[in-house]
Amino acid sequence: MRGKLFRGHSRGGSVIEFALLLPWVLFLFVGAFDWGFYAHALISTEDATRVAALYAANLSNGNPKTATACTLVLNELSIAANVAGLSSCTSGTVTNSQPVGVSLTCTSLDSLNAVQVAVTYRTLQLVPIPGLLTGQTTLYRTAEIPMNKNTSCSVS
Repeated sequence: MRGKLFRGHSRGGSVIEFALLLPWVLFLFVGAFDWGFYAHALISTEDATRVAALYAANLSNGNPKTATACTLVLNELSIAANVAGLSSCTSGTVTNSQPVGVSLTCTSLDSLNAVQVAVTYRTLQLVPIPGLLTGQTTLYRTAEIPMNKNTSCSVS
């Protein structure tokens, strides 16, 4: 008799615990979801920078074209939702309507002719978490590679 009476008073405890913990579980889920998007964007931006730098460094005529590097970068970033359908990159500040920027520069690296590629990518607007994740960020990556056979470099 006493066991039934005790069990009757503990009804609803699980619902209260669930209600108290649900905001924290959702907060953690949104944080993990956003972090996954940021990590993917960072990896994709680094890969796009590497591909464009390898293209520019391996040209036999030493005349890399910014438009071709832009096309390669857009192909690497094509899985991102805000890049789908873009046909050009900006060379200046990236915006929500133009989220990808590419610049090529001829430099020297340890007394060798080299090319430097800089890629800027602005992520999608995600759910911000104050103090941890901003909701949207701009990623900037550069790669510098010596020209193939120390070819002279001239960007067009």
